[in-house]
Amino acid sequence: MEENVFETIAKKYDSTERIELANIIAHKVREELAQAKEKTLIDYGSGTGLIGLQIADSVKNAILVDSSENMVEIINDKVAASNIQNVQTFVADFTKDTMDIKADIVLVSLVLLHIPDTKIILEKLYKTLQTDGKLIIIDFDKNPNVYHPKVHNGFVADELKALLTSTGFKSTNIQQFHHGEKVFMKQDATLFIAVSKK
Repeated sequence: MEENVFETIAKKYDSTERIELANIIAHKVREELAQAKEKTLIDYGSGTGLIGLQIADSVKNAILVDSSENMVEIINDKVAASNIQNVQTFVADFTKDTMDIKADIVLVSLVLLHIPDTKIILEKLYKTLQTDGKLIIIDFDKNPNVYHPKVHNGFVADELKALLTSTGFKSTNIQQFHHGEKVFMKQDATLFIAVSKK
């Protein structure tokens, strides 16, 4: 089995730069959760919960899912320390595991770029959503200066929109919301938010 690189970096994951970027993303996602007080949210690929734990108070239930046991362990420690009542955690890889959980909202923040087959994960996330559910994707615009054999170098809005439509999503709205220095593999990059309705 291929080693999960995130198991190795979990304990050092919460760097100042990552926390700063997570705060910017959480602020943007919170805008999308204005009417979500009675909703269930899955934060898929939640890492150490930098975003999911910040937005948990915007929803009824927050389910943080990551494929790294070490990452989830760190979330559990944070939940216990902060006494957060409405957060559940799971270790799972939706590209391989089938999970019997449903949500009104699924958040995937800086996750798609790590998944080789984008279409497969979007299909899985589509099935996870309730009818009229909402998928929120945060990721980087395509960046020709970035190269890594295991990471997409970002996404083109129109291509992603077409892929989401072919997966079954009714509508997608994509907007850029932050440009940061050295935020993507030490390169300057622009973040976008894509909101799709099932």
